[in-house]
Amino acid sequence: MIKIGVTGHRILAEVDKLEAGIGEALRGIERKFPGEPLAVISSLAEGSDRLVAQQVLAKPHSRLIVPLPLPESEYLQDFPASRSQQEFLTLVRQAAEVIHLPPAPSREEAYEAAGHYVLDHCDVLLAVWDGQGAQGLGGTGGIVAEARRRRLP
Repeated sequence: MIKIGVTGHRILAEVDKLEAGIGEALRGIERKFPGEPLAVISSLAEGSDRLVAQQVLAKPHSRLIVPLPLPESEYLQDFPASRSQQEFLTLVRQAAEVIHLPPAPSREEAYEAAGHYVLDHCDVLLAVWDGQGAQGLGGTGGIVAEARRRRLP
C-alpha cells in the first residue's frame, strides 16, 4: 500500500482547478506504483486535506489514516460551520485508523506534530501549496520545507 501524506492550505481559490491537479497527481502516483492500493494520511483540516482524502477514498481498496492534532471535540472548534463539522465527522467515520497524537504545549505545536506524523509515515507527500514560506508552526510551507530536507517525494 502506498501511503500519501497531505499538506495544504485551508482556504482555497479555484477549487475545480485544484481538484483537477490533485487528480493528476494521484494518477501520477498510481503510474509510478502500478497495482498498489492507496492510503491517504490526513488530519482532515478544511480545504486541501479533505479534497485529497475524498479523491483517494473514491478509489478501490483505498484507506484513510487520520492523525488528530487535538482531541476530536477540541479540533472540531476549528471548523465553526456546522457543514464543515459534519463533513469532518463523516470522513473520520470512513477512516481505517484514527491516531490520537499526544498533547502539545500549544495549538500550533499540535499542528506541527501532526504534520511531522504525516511526514514520518508517508511514502510520498502531496502538497497543495502556493509556494509561500510558512506562516507559523505546522503551516504548509514549513511542512514542505521539511519534506524537501528529508528528500521525500
